[in-house]
Amino acid sequence: MIKVLAIDDEPLALQQLAAYIKKVPFLQLMGECQSATEAKEILNRETIDAVFCDINMPDLNGMDFVKSLAAPPLVVFTTAYSEYAVEGFKVNAVDYLLKPFGLDDFRRAANRLQERLATPAAPESVPEMHAQADEDDSIFVKTDYKVVKVAISDIRYIEGMSEYLKIHLESQPKPIVTLLSMKKMEEYLPSYFMRIHRSYIINLKNIQEVNKNRVIMDADTYLPVGDNYKDAFNDYLNTKFLGK
Repeated sequence: MIKVLAIDDEPLALQQLAAYIKKVPFLQLMGECQSATEAKEILNRETIDAVFCDINMPDLNGMDFVKSLAAPPLVVFTTAYSEYAVEGFKVNAVDYLLKPFGLDDFRRAANRLQERLATPAAPESVPEMHAQADEDDSIFVKTDYKVVKVAISDIRYIEGMSEYLKIHLESQPKPIVTLLSMKKMEEYLPSYFMRIHRSYIINLKNIQEVNKNRVIMDADTYLPVGDNYKDAFNDYLNTKFLGK
C-alpha cells in the first residue's frame, strides 16, 4: 500500500480528492489536510509515501510547502491554474492534475506514483564521506546542506523513506534525514545492527521487548518485523534466548 495525504484548503475539493484516493486499491489515505501546517504535523509523526497537494493555499502554497521539506515524499500537484505546471516539475513532481479532473485522470497519476515507487532510484555518485565509518565508531552523513558526524553507538534505529533515511538517535529527539539507500547504510553498520523490515534497521542493543511480530524499542516505538526478515531475526533471538 502507498500511504498518502490529501491536501487542499477548499473543503469540497478535499472531499473529492479523498474520495478518489479511496477508490484506488493500492492507495491508503493517512490524512486529509486543509493547510500545509496540518500536513507537516502528520509528516512529522507518520511515514508518508506521497502527497496529493493543491498549489494555491493561503498560509503556504503547495510548491513552497514541498520545497520546505527536508525529505519530501513523492508529490502530485493539483491546481486550477495551468501556469504552475512547469514549476511543478522543477520540484520533481510525479504528476500534475489540472482542476477539474476526473477519476480517470486521477488514476493515471496514481499509477505513475506506483511506478515511481516500484522503480529503484538510479544510484548517484556518492562521495566517500557521505556515509563512511571511521576508527572511532562514527559516520559522516549529509543533511540540510551540511555534513554531520554521527556516533554509530548513538543510533537507535534507521527508517527508510523512499530514497531518504531517517536516522533516529539516543541523544536527540529529532531524527537526521539524509539522501541514502538502506542497502548502502547496511554496508557500513557493525554486526549489532539488523534489518528487520524493508523500512527499518535497528540497533539490537536497544531492544526492550519482542511481542509477536513487533520489536519494542521504548514506550513509544513499536517496529514491525517483515516476513522476509523474520527468520534471520528469530535466529538472532535464539542465540540470546535462555530457557526452554
